[in-house]
Amino acid sequence: MAHREIFDVVVVGAGAGGLAAATFAALEGAKTLLIESTEYVGGTTAFSAGTTWVPNTRLAKTVDAVDSPERVLRYLDNAVGNRSPRAMREAFVENGPRAIHTLMDRTVAQFRARPHHPDYLYELEGSTAKGRALEPEPFRADALGRDLQLIRPAIPEFTILGGLQVDRDDINHLLSMGKSTKSLAHAVKLIGTFMVDKLRYGRSARLVMGNALVGRLLMAARTAGADVRVKTKVSTLEPEGDGQLLTLEGGDQILASGGVILATGGFGRHPTRRAEMLPEPLAPHSPTAPGHTGAMHDLVLAQGARYGEGAASNVFWAPMSTRKRGDGSWAVFPHFVFDRSKPGIVAVDKQGERFTNEARSYHEFGLAQYATGTIPAYLVTDAEGLRKYGLGMVRPGARGAKALIADGYLKEAPTLRALAATLGISADGLAATVTKMNGFAETGKDMDFNRGETVYECANGDATHGPNPTLGSIGTAPFYAVAVTPGDIGAATGLACDERARLIDGDNQPIPGLYACGNDMQSIMGGVYPGPGITIGPAITFAYIAARDAVARARGGHAEKAA
Repeated sequence: MAHREIFDVVVVGAGAGGLAAATFAALEGAKTLLIESTEYVGGTTAFSAGTTWVPNTRLAKTVDAVDSPERVLRYLDNAVGNRSPRAMREAFVENGPRAIHTLMDRTVAQFRARPHHPDYLYELEGSTAKGRALEPEPFRADALGRDLQLIRPAIPEFTILGGLQVDRDDINHLLSMGKSTKSLAHAVKLIGTFMVDKLRYGRSARLVMGNALVGRLLMAARTAGADVRVKTKVSTLEPEGDGQLLTLEGGDQILASGGVILATGGFGRHPTRRAEMLPEPLAPHSPTAPGHTGAMHDLVLAQGARYGEGAASNVFWAPMSTRKRGDGSWAVFPHFVFDRSKPGIVAVDKQGERFTNEARSYHEFGLAQYATGTIPAYLVTDAEGLRKYGLGMVRPGARGAKALIADGYLKEAPTLRALAATLGISADGLAATVTKMNGFAETGKDMDFNRGETVYECANGDATHGPNPTLGSIGTAPFYAVAVTPGDIGAATGLACDERARLIDGDNQPIPGLYACGNDMQSIMGGVYPGPGITIGPAITFAYIAARDAVARARGGHAEKAA
């Protein structure tokens, strides 16, 4: 029989934003429910590096960063401009550190800052090379018990040995284990622990990157007292009294007296809105998690909510390469930093010519593909480049290359002209481009696109290579290529909200009891990608703002500023 429950706060969607919102609400002593439509928690965060862009936390001092709220806002003003309300950015800058410090002081959710993690638009005034991008501390998740099985596994192509997650430190050790006893010891311990975990849990219990953030937030939510339910879908949502009434599939009803916080991941897999909001040709594949169907959007739009306006792009982009796995599913590999900006790798179009600076951010690369009609583009390298840096799903050392050549993912040819013929692009154009790139590699100066001239671009190159860490010659046969197309990695256009994360209507008035965070909220970055983790950082921050306001509302008031 259907039954009815009452909670102070109900959070819908269990990615980083939803898990954080549930944690913050429960930490306030509120009766909190977190529901997730899929069988896993974590959303797209579980697939990601888990980087969290929150400036001016106390962690900035650990890497000797010099920063201030004024500097951050100046950078965002230069990057974003009028594509989002400045008041929303101010709310983020003010509350971001409070959100992170609350998690670190009161939960197992712990972060660290990297000594060198530059903003993407480093050429703009107000940027910095360190202190703003945080990453989750690796997490031994044994304490989660059965909840370990709730965490969405990482993308298989980002793991080794059938599920072992590795971060940048692990990768460096694995590549150096034949040269360093310290790296060998690290690798042996890493692999040995993974084997034990597989026998005990059926998966790795050592979580890194996005899985670490999800695992920590899940434990934080549970420990704080939040009720977490997966495979739970909402059929209807309507006001009741001062609250919001959710009817679930199956007929059960839940009254949220303080409010409902939407954190379902955006519109990206909505059956019609995806085609309406993405450019042509429609991106056929996305590396995002399957839960962001936009179903909750339809329910709140019926209550007067609306989408935000003015974003430079409705989604954030990255170049993707794809292949069909043995089980028939599609592997969708986002080319973030590991290959495009490395020496000896170049991106070309059908004419065999470059169309953009390969070392710019993945979002800008995807935009450049659409702006120039370069869909697909081809990442081209030689035997030395493949050996040193890999290419897409081919790992450094050319690991896995033979199988990927066999199934057509990686193209191989004895000469550049033969490679061009295989790709169906201009052989003369490719030969001329490689000759020009080899000249740039000698001088260290890219005369066409200025590749490698910002701190961010150089950070993703090879620090041991000179004179420009992003430019290298291409000439050692055989030659290789992978095709890439733009793929959406998250929504930038979302539901319009005010500085308290409340959904607002066409008259900019708050809709009682409705909140949003994460990709359900109109991005404060306005469809621009200023730095690593600019989706997760605001998601956690506005989860903090929304949760506190909803809890206060349940108690008959509104949230005051934190001390």
